[in-house]
Amino acid sequence: MKISTFTIAAIIIMTVTACNNNTSETASGEESSKTAKRNVLPARTAFQQTIDGKQTDLFILKNKNGMQAAITNYGGRLVSLLVPGNTDSLVDVSVGFDSVLQYQNSTEPYFGATIGRYGNRIAKGRFSLDGKQYTLFNNNGPNTLHGGKKGFQYVVWDAKQMGDSILELSYLSKDMEEGFPGNLQVKVVYHITDANELKLTYEAVTDKKTVVNLTNHAFFNLNGAGSGTINNHMLLINANGYTPVDSTLIPIGKVVPVANTAFDFRIPVAIGLRVDAKDEQLQHGKGYDHNFVLDKNTKAGMSHAATVTADKTGIVMDVHTEEPGLQFYGGNFMQSKNSMKGGGKDDFRTAFCLETQHFPDSPNQPGFPSTVLKPGTTYKTVSIYKFSVNK
Repeated sequence: MKISTFTIAAIIIMTVTACNNNTSETASGEESSKTAKRNVLPARTAFQQTIDGKQTDLFILKNKNGMQAAITNYGGRLVSLLVPGNTDSLVDVSVGFDSVLQYQNSTEPYFGATIGRYGNRIAKGRFSLDGKQYTLFNNNGPNTLHGGKKGFQYVVWDAKQMGDSILELSYLSKDMEEGFPGNLQVKVVYHITDANELKLTYEAVTDKKTVVNLTNHAFFNLNGAGSGTINNHMLLINANGYTPVDSTLIPIGKVVPVANTAFDFRIPVAIGLRVDAKDEQLQHGKGYDHNFVLDKNTKAGMSHAATVTADKTGIVMDVHTEEPGLQFYGGNFMQSKNSMKGGGKDDFRTAFCLETQHFPDSPNQPGFPSTVLKPGTTYKTVSIYKFSVNK
C-alpha cells in the first residue's frame, strides 16, 4: 500500500504528540507520587528493631483536627509531623528518614532527636563543678557537641503511649556517661494538642550535681520535607541580642545587639536575604548557627520566641518556650549525602532548626544563665511549636 507524504507527516506529528503527552503525564504522576509520599507516615515495621538489647518502634500521635506526629524511641526522634497546609491537605514539615537503619547510618546524627545531656557546645570538652574538673569526648573539633560521642540521639528510650495524643519517653543516663556526673533520670513528653501544637515537656532529676540542657533537634521545612530551599521562609525571632562565637562556634561570653546586623529578625525577614553577607559571624557558622537571647515577657513562664512562615504552603509555625535562648540553624552543613523521606537528598539549606535552650558553653560562662542541676531539685521546661495557615 502506498502512503502519501502528508499521511507520513501526520503519523509523525501524532506520535510525537502522544509521546509528549505520555511524558507529561508520567512526570506529573511521578511528582504527585513524590508529594503523596512526603505526606504519608513511614512504615512502622521499618522502625521495629533491636538495638543495644532494647526494642525500637514508631509511635503515632494525632489530634481531632487530623494533625499527626510519628516519633521513634530510637533517639527520642520526631520522624514526621503532618500539619494542614493552604490547600487543606496535610504537609509533612519534619525532615527525616523512613527507617531506624537510615538514622543509624546518617552522616547527620541529629535529625529530629532529643538532645542531651547538654544541647549545643561545651568548649574544649571540659567544665568544673565545686572545683572538680570533668572531661568529655570532643566530637566537634576541639569541643563537645550535643552530649558527646553517644548522646541521647543514639540511645533507645523507654516508651509509654498515653492515649492518641501523648507519648512519654524516659531514659536513665548513668553516672559518668559521656563524662557527665550523676545518675540522671530524664523524661520527655510529646503531646499533640487540639490547638495544633507540638508540646514538648522535659524533666530530669539527678543524684549528684551536674549540668543539663535538653532540647529537640527537629529539622523543619514548612513547604514540606524534600520541597527545596528554606531561604524564602519568612522568619521572626523575638530577640534584641545574640551570643557571637569564635571560629569553633563557642560563645565569646558577650551578648551583642542584633540591631543593624544580619542577625536582626525582630520583624519578619526572608531567611536567605542576608545569609551570605560579608559578616565574620556568618563566616564562622557558614551561615546562621547562633544562639539568640530571647526577650522574655516575664522572668519565668512561657514567652513567644519565633514565628516562621512558609512561602508556598502558607504554614505558620510559632515557637513558645520557657527557655532563655533559641539556636537558629539554617542547614549550612547539609551536603546531599543522605537519602531522606520521599527519595530526596539533604541538600544545602533545605531545612532549618529552632532549638529552644540555655546558652552554649554555659558551664564555662559565669555570665550566662546557669545549667547546674542539684540533687533534690527538678529540671523542668516546656517548649511549644504551634501551627496555623495563612490562606
